[in-house]
Amino acid sequence: MADDQFLTVADHNRDVSGLTYIYPVVSRRAGGVSIGINLNINNACNWRCLYCQVPNLTRGAPPPINLELLEKELRDFLKSIVHGDFMQRYVAEGDRKLQDIAFSGNGEPTSAKEFPEVLNIVEKLLNEFDLLNPANAHPIKVRLITNGSLMDKSLVLESMKHLARINGEVWFKADAGTSEGAAKINDVNINIPSVINRIKACAEACPTFVQTCMVAIDDIAPIEKDIAAYIALLSEVKETIQGVHLYGLARPSMQAEAPRLSRLSPEWLESVAEKIRLIGLKAYVSP
Repeated sequence: MADDQFLTVADHNRDVSGLTYIYPVVSRRAGGVSIGINLNINNACNWRCLYCQVPNLTRGAPPPINLELLEKELRDFLKSIVHGDFMQRYVAEGDRKLQDIAFSGNGEPTSAKEFPEVLNIVEKLLNEFDLLNPANAHPIKVRLITNGSLMDKSLVLESMKHLARINGEVWFKADAGTSEGAAKINDVNINIPSVINRIKACAEACPTFVQTCMVAIDDIAPIEKDIAAYIALLSEVKETIQGVHLYGLARPSMQAEAPRLSRLSPEWLESVAEKIRLIGLKAYVSP
């Protein structure tokens, strides 16, 4: 990274750090600096969301994880943030707060077989840097950003329980309230009852937010019928989740549909958020 290259919410380039698994971003939803962990370094995912900013996205799972390298990269990066001058060199003054370590990256993190071992590494290093100390005014979060497709697997749910023990939370993707909507937006064949069951199972294991991206396609916003189906889905899980992160298109899609996508207005997103609040859920909007 160049010394004069400040991180921005509009650029989540996974290669900016020059590392294999670890990358920094300024996250508008986290509200500061997020240390990303990218386990899908081959740009492979089991979904293909039309708004995804990953170039050369392919279907599949990540390659084997080099756990020693990941641990070294994360330790060195934490050292540069906690004890070094990373914030001063690369982060604008108002964003200089480490908010979380986030499993996100270029595909579905829980599809990595080594995910439980990576969680062990994260816990070890957070303790090493005294970042999980409950005496800290604002201990950092460990966030999993997931499409939730594997939340019916016992090993994944055990990892969610581990995540909860290290001040973790899950941001579970649900972009549509119908199978047709999910096929259109996420390019997957799923049924909504199974999504509801996975959200509930995840939320029982670890504090969970639903995260939803809404965009206009061919300049047409989601229609009222689709919004109603989405609110109906949320109504089924509202007793178990912490709230909803509703966001728009912040960075350009790298998928073939990119020219067809456009941002929805903050006012439009806020109108959906109001519907979410009316069913008793907290809703956070990031246009």
